[in-house]
Amino acid sequence: MASTVARRIRRGIFIGVGALVILGIGLYGPVTLVGPLPTATATVVDATGTLTPPPLPTLPETGASGITADGATGVLATAGITDPVPLGGTAKVITALVVLDAKPMQSGQQGESIVITPADYADYITYISQSARAVSFIAGETWTQRDMLQAMLMGSSNNHADALAAWAFGSTDAYVEAANAWLTKNGFSGTTVVDATGLSSNSEGTASDLTRIAQLAFANPVISEIIAQPAATVNGGRYVNNLAIYLPDKGVTGLSLSYTDQAGLCFLYKADVSVAGTTVTLYGAMLREPDYDTLNGDMTTLLTSAATNLKPTTVVTAGDVFVHYTTAWGQSADGVAIAGDSRMLWATTPVTHTVAAAPVTTALGGTSAGTVTFDLPGGPLTVALKLSNALSDPGPLWRLTNPIPVIQSFVDSRTGSSDAPAPSGPATSPAGTPTPSATPASSGPATPAG
Repeated sequence: MASTVARRIRRGIFIGVGALVILGIGLYGPVTLVGPLPTATATVVDATGTLTPPPLPTLPETGASGITADGATGVLATAGITDPVPLGGTAKVITALVVLDAKPMQSGQQGESIVITPADYADYITYISQSARAVSFIAGETWTQRDMLQAMLMGSSNNHADALAAWAFGSTDAYVEAANAWLTKNGFSGTTVVDATGLSSNSEGTASDLTRIAQLAFANPVISEIIAQPAATVNGGRYVNNLAIYLPDKGVTGLSLSYTDQAGLCFLYKADVSVAGTTVTLYGAMLREPDYDTLNGDMTTLLTSAATNLKPTTVVTAGDVFVHYTTAWGQSADGVAIAGDSRMLWATTPVTHTVAAAPVTTALGGTSAGTVTFDLPGGPLTVALKLSNALSDPGPLWRLTNPIPVIQSFVDSRTGSSDAPAPSGPATSPAGTPTPSATPASSGPATPAG
């Protein structure tokens, strides 16, 4: 009897184990043979190339000068004197920006009305007695804000600079306080004004600051619209020539061109240069130029060197590798740039790029592998990536002999989780910073431009 019970127990155990084995085989086979595979490991790879900016235009060592361009984050280069120097008439550009910040107006509009006071008229009489630049007005006249700006910016009128500043802030002293606060707020730490005209040698600024101020002024629609005119008729039929016009046949638009004994010749400008079929806009300042012959030579050298040296910078080339994929079964592929891109780029700091790799398991060559985004001064550039070659199924033998990763992928597919990374990582491409070469200055008498 006992032996019969024992035989029944052993038989039950054998049947149970057999059932578990059969069940295990029935589940293991389908899971390993047709279940999902683990996602390939993606590793961000640094780009093979580096960004090398083109040579900068040649700046003179005479006086103080600076240059920047559309697409640049700051001043690209300076030359000559680095300390603050007298501003001369370029201070009127600061006056225009500060007044328009306090009393904004729309381009094409006349702005507010301004009544000329007896004190304004007295200043006018003083300026003409000193042979300083002045456009006439009379006490009691009503001028529009636009006409005042035209007389000040185009005619470099000192009396209009004082009157405009006093109107906007109550007095020229109040203007000076507001202007210096505006300069500080906007990061122009090397520039200080004590008047609205720049006739005082104590109104000083650096070439670096004045280069950025010129770029900021050209970005202002009202100032840009006014300075683009060759001449204008202002209040009472007064004709005002644009005294800032200089080398227009070479693509130069003057913003301020002035002369004082303390400041020398001071010129703020923008210049459109044709490079590889693309127009590049440069912004610059040349301060303390000794005479017009020197200014003409320095500007000609700058423009010639810009047209000769500047070339599009290659940011990315088709086929550049940015991510490397490795599968658990030993296959690999790269995520490469689908297309190349070149920009007119000046980079004084390293340009970074960020890779967003797409999750990949098995895929044909050319399948999307995510994107790479370059943080450029003019805005981000995003380029699509593709797989360099196929990642194929490893086949039944590998699946059956590697149960752990296959079963883990099966479990992950059921729970919606995955340990496979799809990284987004930064990489840096260093960009060199060329040093501008010097241009010898010539000498000669300067013609006063007040």
